[in-house]
Amino acid sequence: MSTLYAQRRAHLASQLGEGGIALIPTAPAAMRNRDSDFPYRHDSYFYYLTGFSEPGAFLVVTADGASTLLCQPKDMEREIWDGYRLGPEAAPQALGVQAAHSIAELDQRLPQLLENRSEVWFPFATHTGLAARVEGWLTQVRTRSRAGALCPQMQRDLCELLDEMRLVKDAQEQDTIRRAGAISARGHIRAMQRSARMLRAGEDVREYHLDAELLHAFRDGGSQFPAYTSIVAAGANACVLHYRAGDTPVRAGDLVLIDAACELDGYASDITRTFPASGRFTGPQRALYELVLQSQVAAIAATRAGARFDDPHDAAVAVLAQGMLDLKLLDANKVGSVQDVIEKRAYFPFYMHRTSHWMGMDVHDCGSYVEPSEANQTSQQVDPITGQTVTRRPSRILQPGMVLTIEPGIYMRPGEGVPEPFHHIGIRIEDDAIVTADGCELVTRGVPVEPDAIEALMRD
Repeated sequence: MSTLYAQRRAHLASQLGEGGIALIPTAPAAMRNRDSDFPYRHDSYFYYLTGFSEPGAFLVVTADGASTLLCQPKDMEREIWDGYRLGPEAAPQALGVQAAHSIAELDQRLPQLLENRSEVWFPFATHTGLAARVEGWLTQVRTRSRAGALCPQMQRDLCELLDEMRLVKDAQEQDTIRRAGAISARGHIRAMQRSARMLRAGEDVREYHLDAELLHAFRDGGSQFPAYTSIVAAGANACVLHYRAGDTPVRAGDLVLIDAACELDGYASDITRTFPASGRFTGPQRALYELVLQSQVAAIAATRAGARFDDPHDAAVAVLAQGMLDLKLLDANKVGSVQDVIEKRAYFPFYMHRTSHWMGMDVHDCGSYVEPSEANQTSQQVDPITGQTVTRRPSRILQPGMVLTIEPGIYMRPGEGVPEPFHHIGIRIEDDAIVTADGCELVTRGVPVEPDAIEALMRD
């Protein structure tokens, strides 16, 4: 494993330019409340280059390919309380870095490492106080100018390089994401089946009961954390996009929307399923569900190497817009044709988010959504909803190994002209897709999406 991270560091070093130096801190530990910390989670950039998950660490990579790690020193008393530390002495052999020192020496060693470098790279706007610390280290370098020391004259955003490196996943990363998706799918199955089982038994079902099934499956499958705070939304709560699992009763006749998935070995998954709480869709629920599913099928078909990142969204919107007209959610006499609905964004009250985002080490992963070679090709458009003029650029061309979600939805809050049978119905269907040369691989279909298959699963 250390070879993989060494290769990534070498690739980064080759892009720093002559005399360049890169500074990458990990995430700090965070206190939750008195004497209690939040579960620790490393910084994704740092872990991508080291595979090292301890807090209190800092990586330095230079253009000549050398890497230096600063980490917590061995301390037997603290290790009794907080757990094993690798320590600087063992780090070079374990992690493949050329040198390692105590993190307590950071402020002493960084000015020395920065001296006589031409430019310094670090991730902008990701670590509170990092820019100020870099300025402080550079100030110390400048104080040695009379002795002939040269200070870096340029500061560059390291995210620019690392985002591009992380955007296309290698075979090992793809395999980890597949395994994360499989674990998460089992959690959704458990939640669906428990909902139906408890309601058939006449028991009081709450959102937190279903959340418990997810968490059980995640840890039982070997994942370290949920990839994000689980959304378990019963009934009208499903119309709140970032709703969190609470104590709302889950009632027969309701739909339940669950957006939840695990993180495995530093990589996320992201699944949303919507299902009937007691195991059977009503007529209006099925009509809306099938519309969202058709829009996802269209988006999946549009996801392939050579397509644009915006293509799945455009395909989903086209299906949703037609369906909203067919189901009389939108009045054609007021909004016009399907093309009018799309151009005016008349669908927005019922579908207000994008269809996809990058996914990887972070559930909303890094990477530009603009095609780099076409970033200078701009056009001005007036947003039909806000009236503001926005600048558009060509969206990213998809490549094999990119990973994105495909998650259309529909959210029916009561309003003027909205048929009452559709009130308070929220539906989203989300899967994770690895882009391939001729399409995409869905890695989260261990839990079904077809309405008949969902009903059959819940009968079982």
